Amino acid sequence: MSRFSRITGTGSFLPPRRLTNADLASELAAKGVETSDEWIVERTGIRARHFAEPDVYVSDLALHACRRALEAAGRGAGEIDLIVLATSTPDMVFPSAACILQHKLGVAGCPAFDVQAVCSGFVYALTVADAMIKTGTASKALVVGAEVFSRILDFSDRTTCVLFGDGAGAVVLEASDVPGILATDLHADGKHAGILCVPGHVSGGQVTGSPLLTMDGQAVFKLAVGVLEDAARAVLAKAGKTEADIDWLIPHQANIRIMQSTAKKLKLAPEKLVVTVDQHGNTSAASIPLALDVAVRSGKVKKGDTLMLEGVGGGFTWGAVLLDY
Repeated sequence: MSRFSRITGTGSFLPPRRLTNADLASELAAKGVETSDEWIVERTGIRARHFAEPDVYVSDLALHACRRALEAAGRGAGEIDLIVLATSTPDMVFPSAACILQHKLGVAGCPAFDVQAVCSGFVYALTVADAMIKTGTASKALVVGAEVFSRILDFSDRTTCVLFGDGAGAVVLEASDVPGILATDLHADGKHAGILCVPGHVSGGQVTGSPLLTMDGQAVFKLAVGVLEDAARAVLAKAGKTEADIDWLIPHQANIRIMQSTAKKLKLAPEKLVVTVDQHGNTSAASIPLALDVAVRSGKVKKGDTLMLEGVGGGFTWGAVLLDY
């Protein structure tokens, strides 16, 4: 009998502190940086984002999202035999945020590790967990995306600091004899590392290089639109499906123009695009599971729907997952 994996529960969490564009513009003005709601919305589609408090870490956000996903799946944390956490902003250099999350969930013994593929992280993590379940290495996995990007933003650079937010999303992925994840497709090209990066590291007790995010927005936009279409078509081909089979496109929530462009290239009606970037900003690895949970809990995504998940991020990394929910 063939062994597959299916999502059985979703969950998400946003830190309580919500900043509208007007709120952020007011804070930036006090630092001599000019921006406005109109400027941000026109270029990105973002209207608000959430920032975590200083004493809140990725593992804390992930914990809330995981508990909600477990509840939705009707599972206890003790039933989980794999934890894969996608993040670029872990609690510390090591151990992994996944190990810290595991302890906060009150369990021990199962493998737990982080995946670092920036905004493509959840797609990477889901692909890894799917492979481990299909080979029998795991049966019930927590796959998580969580970020506190507010910690690595340069608030003197209005072209980047207005884009990002904090949050977490999670799914329970379980072994099944009925296909759930239909196909996956992952890629990376390190020659583009410089167009989106945080080029600092810890050495001798100090940070060397810059610990803040830098981005060439135009270069990222140009690259993203092309590779997202390619990845989407690749998973459709692997699954023997066409664009017409997609019920919902749930892309990485970076920029409304990139998302709309991808939907158009796939000949998808605008109403088939799940959009949360307006309220969450870009939450990097958390954005896809956050958007998925919002779509499930709002009643948009229903059992049996075919979903296209896709992301592109620093590395440069990109990929897609086609699944039946």
